[in-house]
Amino acid sequence: MIVERTEYKGNPLLVLKRDENDKYPFSFGLTKAKMILENIEEIKKFVAEHEK
Repeated sequence: MIVERTEYKGNPLLVLKRDENDKYPFSFGLTKAKMILENIEEIKKFVAEHEK
């Protein structure tokens, strides 16, 4: 996993890539990062329920 910090229109952005050639990285800003942190337990439950 590659994690990069960048910015978009002056706002901080976090970019998660599976590898250097990832065509569709997962990126989000501060507002979505806060939402993720506020709901991390539900996200963990979701992964546990649907992981194969």
